[in-house]
Amino acid sequence: MNTSLNWIKAMVPGLDEVTDQQFADAMTLSGTKVEGYTAYNKNLDKIVVGQIESVEKHPDADKLVVCQVNVGGSTVQIVTGAPNIEVGSSGQKVPVVLEGGRVAGGHDGGALPEDGIKIKKGKLRGVESYGMMCSIEELGSSREFFPDAPENGIYILGDDAEVGSDAVAYLGLDDTVFEYEITNNRVDCYSVIGIAREAAATFNKPFNPPVVTQTGNSENVNDYISVEIEAEDLCKRYTARVVKNIKLAPSPKWMQHRLMTAGIRPINNIVDITNYVMEEYGQPMHAYDYDNIAGKKIIVRRASEGESFVTLDGQERKLTESTLMICDGERAVGLAGIMGGENSMITDNIKTMLFEAATFDGTNIRKTTKKIGMRTDASAKFEKGLDPENAILAMNRACQLIEELGAGEVVGGVVDIYPVKTAKRHIAFEPEKINRLLGTNVSVDEMKDYFKRLEIVYDEAANELIIPTFRQDLIRTADIAEEVARFYGYDNIPTTLPHGATTMGKISFKSRVEDAACEIAQFCGFSQAMTYSFESPKVFDKLKISADSTLRKTVVISNPLGEDFSVMRTLSLNGMLTSLATNYKRRNKDVKLYELAKVYIPSDNPDELPTEKVDFTLGFFGDGDFFTMKGVVEEFLERIGMRNKPSYDPEAGKPYLHPGRQANIIYGDTQIGYLGEVHPDIADVYGIGERTYIAVIDLSKVTPIASFDRKYAGIAKFPAVTRDISMVVPKDMLVGNIEKVIEKRGGELVESFGLFDIYEGEQIKEGFKSVAYTISFRANDRTLEDSDIQPVMEKILKDLSDMGIELRA
Repeated sequence: MNTSLNWIKAMVPGLDEVTDQQFADAMTLSGTKVEGYTAYNKNLDKIVVGQIESVEKHPDADKLVVCQVNVGGSTVQIVTGAPNIEVGSSGQKVPVVLEGGRVAGGHDGGALPEDGIKIKKGKLRGVESYGMMCSIEELGSSREFFPDAPENGIYILGDDAEVGSDAVAYLGLDDTVFEYEITNNRVDCYSVIGIAREAAATFNKPFNPPVVTQTGNSENVNDYISVEIEAEDLCKRYTARVVKNIKLAPSPKWMQHRLMTAGIRPINNIVDITNYVMEEYGQPMHAYDYDNIAGKKIIVRRASEGESFVTLDGQERKLTESTLMICDGERAVGLAGIMGGENSMITDNIKTMLFEAATFDGTNIRKTTKKIGMRTDASAKFEKGLDPENAILAMNRACQLIEELGAGEVVGGVVDIYPVKTAKRHIAFEPEKINRLLGTNVSVDEMKDYFKRLEIVYDEAANELIIPTFRQDLIRTADIAEEVARFYGYDNIPTTLPHGATTMGKISFKSRVEDAACEIAQFCGFSQAMTYSFESPKVFDKLKISADSTLRKTVVISNPLGEDFSVMRTLSLNGMLTSLATNYKRRNKDVKLYELAKVYIPSDNPDELPTEKVDFTLGFFGDGDFFTMKGVVEEFLERIGMRNKPSYDPEAGKPYLHPGRQANIIYGDTQIGYLGEVHPDIADVYGIGERTYIAVIDLSKVTPIASFDRKYAGIAKFPAVTRDISMVVPKDMLVGNIEKVIEKRGGELVESFGLFDIYEGEQIKEGFKSVAYTISFRANDRTLEDSDIQPVMEKILKDLSDMGIELRA
C-alpha cells in the first residue's frame, strides 16, 4: 500500500512540521509499518515556473537556440537544444532551474545521481547560459505519469502556472510517497482514509475525512435500473447509481498527481474517479455503459458450469458454478469483483453510465482469481473482506466528484440492496484485564482517549466498547489490549516477570531417541548428512525394486521442480548412496555418514495425509565390514535402553543388498530395520568402487519400546568363574541360535558370554565349522563352586547336542 503524504495531510492538519523520517518512525511504532519512502522533490532545488519571451537562433550552432526566459522579477538567458523550443516561439511556460539549483537527473532516463546535478552558469558554443529548462525526466519523474510530456524535449506547463512560482509544487512533486506493509486483518488500512485515520491517532491530530455532499437531480434512479441479488451468500451489499450526459475529459491536475503517487496512470475523468475512490476509500468500483445494459436490470448470480465470458482485456474465460457474475437481463456483463466485460465497457462515445459499488465474498473472489488465472487491483482488495458500510460512502463520494468535475449529471437516489445489515461488535471494557495482559498501569482515561482517536465508542451504561464496522480485526479483549499497547508505546511497556504456573521445559521422548541416534553415530565416527525428501521415480529402478512393491506407491508432488524431484521418498537409501558416491568420486577415504531421514508413506484413503516417519540411516565404505555396522546398531539399541540383544534374519530379501550379506533386525517379534552390504551391481550404478554397508532403523518402531530409565547395581563382591566351550557346528547354523540356548539355560548365574573363535579348515569335517565361546558365571551372594556350575553347563550342552552340535575334543 502506497500513500502520498500530501494526501494524508489534506485529512490530518498539523503534520507540516513532521519530517518524513519522523512520520515513518512514528507510524511504524504505532503498528502501521513503513517499509520505506520516496521523496519526489529529492535533489530538486531552485526550480521555478518560467515563461519564454523570445527564441533566437544560436550564432554558432544549428541545433541550439538562445532563449530569454522570464522567471518572475527578472529575465535570464538560457541556451538549449530541445527540439520542441523553436525559433520565434514565445509565451510557453516551462520549469526552469536557476543558477546554483539542482535537478534529479538527465533527460535520457538513466540512473539518477545520488545527489542530483548542480546547475552552473556557463557558455554553450560561446553564448552564456544562466540556468536550464527541464524535461520531466530531469525532474525525477517520467512520461508514464506525465503522458503529455514530449519524448524528447522540455516539459511545457499549463497556462495556469504562475510565472516565478515553485514549479515543483505546481507539478505535484513536492510530496513523499510512503510504502506500508499492511497485514491482511487490517483491511481498513488498504485505503488513504484508513492510513490517514491511523496517522491522526498516532500524532493525536484531528481527522477530517472528505465531506460528502448530497448529489443527484430530481429524477429517481429506480426508474433507470433495478437490481436483484440471487447469490446473497456471495454478495453482502450492492449499490448502484446512474450518471447521464457524460463528458469525457482529462481529470484535474490535483487528481492526476494523487493517482500518480499511488502508481496509477491518469486516463480520463471517469476512469480516474473510479481509481481515485478505490485508493481513497479502499472500495473498488466499476462503471458500465448504461445503454448496453439489456432490460435495464442487474442480476448478481453464480455462473453456470462451463460458461464462457470475455473480459475487458479481450480474453475468453471459462467459468465454474462457484464464479460470481454481474448480469443484465440477457447476459453476463462482468466478473464480480475482478473485471468487467468487453460487452459493456466504457468507450469514448458513452452517454449514460451505471456506477457499481458492492461488497463481495472475499474467499470466493480469491478462489475465482486462482481458477481463471487473473488477479486485478480490485480483486486484491475484495479478497481481504471489505466492510459493507463502506460501499455507499464510496458510491456517494464518486458521484460528488463527478458533479464537482463536471463529468456528468448524477441521477437522484441510489439503488441499495443490503439483505443483512452488518452489526457493530460490542466488547466488554475490562481495563484491569488489559493492564494485566500488558504488564502496564495505563489509566482508564488514557485508554478512553486512545479509543476516541480510533472511533471506538465507549458505552458507559453497558461498560462496553462499540467497534466501528471498518475494524473487522477487533474481536476480543486481547485485540483491545493491542490497541492500547501500540498507542501507549511498546517502548514504554516495562519489563515484568511472567505470571502463571511454572512448567518444566524438556524435549519430547521422540526427540530424545533421535538425539541418542545422532550421539551414537557421531561417537562411532559417522558424519551427519542431509538429503532431499523428494526424488525421482527412476530411483526404484536403480535399486532393483520390483514393479509391484508397495515402495513404488508414492506421494506425487503437484508442482515439482522437475521429474527428478517429482515424488516424496518412501525409503532413504537413495539419498545415502548418492552422498556416499559423491564422496567416493572426490576420493575421500573411509567415509561414514548418517541421516535422520524422513520418509513418506501414502495412505490408502486419498483424503488422509501420508504417514511421515524417520529412518535412522547409516552408510559407510572403507575401513570396516558387516559386523562393524552390526556393532553400531547394537550400540544404539543399548543406548536407548533396549537391553536384550536383537536377532538377525538373513532372509531379508532386499534386492539392493548383497544376497549373502544382509539381515533384517528383529527385536522381540518386531522387525525394526535391516542392514547389510550394498549389492555390487547397485554400488556400480551409483559409481562406488568399494564395498559399501548400510543400516536402516525405523525409529517409529523403536521409540515405543525404548527407555532411558537406568537401574544401577553395586560392584560385585564375589569372583566370576569362566568356562570355555568349543563346538563343531553345521556351517549354515547361525551363532545367534547358540547364544539363545546359552542365555536361556544359563539362567541368573550367567553374567556374560562372548564368541572368541570361528574356524574352518582341514581339521573340521566338511559342511561344519568350529565355534568357541567363553561363558562367565557369577553369583551376588556367594563364591560359586563347580557343583553350582556343572548342572548349568550340562543343560546348555544337552540343548546344543539336540541341535546337532558336537563338543570339539
